[in-house]
Amino acid sequence: MARTVNAAYRAAKEKQILESARAVFCRKGYLNTTMQDIIDECGISRGGIYLYFKSVAEIFQAVVSGRSKARSCAVQAAIAANEPFAAVLADFLAQQKARLLHMENSLLRAMYEYTFSRAKGATPAFRSAQLANLRGTVQAILALGIAQGALREEHTETLADHFIVVIEGLGVMALVDVLTEAIADEQFAVLTAMLRENS
Repeated sequence: MARTVNAAYRAAKEKQILESARAVFCRKGYLNTTMQDIIDECGISRGGIYLYFKSVAEIFQAVVSGRSKARSCAVQAAIAANEPFAAVLADFLAQQKARLLHMENSLLRAMYEYTFSRAKGATPAFRSAQLANLRGTVQAILALGIAQGALREEHTETLADHFIVVIEGLGVMALVDVLTEAIADEQFAVLTAMLRENS
């Protein structure tokens, strides 16, 4: 019984650390975040934090991996429930738009800083894994469209790649503060029109 309690306690503490760290990374980016910032945010002692994580980079990797998994799980749940393709697609695009237009709630800046800082673990493989996760999510949504007869099976890999290029391009625009809601809406409308051509 004690082992179960310890495991539950440990999971709760880790979750507290990661949620606090995510807030700091969204606010300060990766390069300006220190272990002390995370300690101050979550209210756990320095020694307590180091029981769970050895560095800011390790915490960041856990935050990003958790975020990717949560997004993927949400889409998979909608697909498993056989929700209408148009609704699943619209929800996905709305989430992307919110992430791009509201940097204060997004890890976007921190992710680019981490990737290009050559921090420990900031390998091309780590970034590739994040892009592969996004691409897999898009492909799963497109597969739902095929299964529901809303899309033809042709060119879906290319369409998925277009989604990634547009989302990543909008991300760069957001980072340099030139992205507007109108631009995001226009680009997502182009993607949606491409899907209609494949229906």
